[in-house]
Amino acid sequence: NSEDVRCKCICPPYKDHSGHIYNKNVSQKDCDCLHVVEPMPVPGPDVEAYCLRCECKYEERSSVTIKVNDVILLA
Repeated sequence: NSEDVRCKCICPPYKDHSGHIYNKNVSQKDCDCLHVVEPMPVPGPDVEAYCLRCECKYEERSSVTIKVNDVILLA
């Protein structure tokens, strides 16, 4: 499922821009600031410096397992 995978980028404050968390459903190879942070909050010359500060992680989960566990807990 597309909702079972995501890339999460945590970007701290940079110059006059506040920190922000970005989530996007992308493949593991595209899990980086340039593919996930949209719209880019900084102008072209600052993009590289901004992205170097962001921490991006690829996350997977099994929604089927989560649903089964919910049913067992509620039973």
